Amino acid sequence: MRPTLYSLPGLLCNEKVWEHQCECLSDLADIRISDFRNMDTLDAMADSVLQEAPERFLVAGHSMGGRIAMQILDKAPNRVARLGLLDTGLHPANPGEAEKRQVLIDLATDKGMGEMARQWIPPMVHPDKTADGAFMQCIYDMVESYNVDQFRNQVNALLTRPDARPILARAPRGTLLLCGREDSWSPPRQHEDMSSALTDHPPVVIISDSGHMSTMEQPEAVSKAMYRWLEQSLEQA
Repeated sequence: MRPTLYSLPGLLCNEKVWEHQCECLSDLADIRISDFRNMDTLDAMADSVLQEAPERFLVAGHSMGGRIAMQILDKAPNRVARLGLLDTGLHPANPGEAEKRQVLIDLATDKGMGEMARQWIPPMVHPDKTADGAFMQCIYDMVESYNVDQFRNQVNALLTRPDARPILARAPRGTLLLCGREDSWSPPRQHEDMSSALTDHPPVVIISDSGHMSTMEQPEAVSKAMYRWLEQSLEQA
């Protein structure tokens, strides 16, 4: 019987973030994509997964999804068979972060989610990707699938996030840590900090020529790393 893998999207993201990984990993796991658009706390997001998940399952989270994955681990460490953390972090909200995020909420309120996306997204991805109109439009469409209230809800969840270092101390061995080399939002050094918080100090998988949206920017490389991670989980089961 294939294990269940919950793939958790980040802020203003949906199943498009995991599209390539779902195609490549479906022979190894039953992959489920969660939707958190109408929830405003990490607790509620974590509970929504735990309420429908089997007794034991794997979970991988990208960006905000990584925060949710760690919240799931905090609530039910014995149920998490394997953990994957992609382009995320472990620190609580930084000074001034609320004000910076409010600027984006105000822009979305005044000019619409599309205009906000066109200012917010380009610095997040590798510079080479900004010239790819079809790629950028895919991300813009994903962001525009949300409304301002849902954006505000997810920002509230992020601003109230805990320090995750104590949580990671209880993570299962074999946790996957992965990020884009050029991710300026959740840079490699944050993932090194996460490795130091884990008992087995796993190496960080660095994806070349990628910014924050690694699963979409370099889908083949990310899928390959996740495939190895899943294979190792099955071997040790």
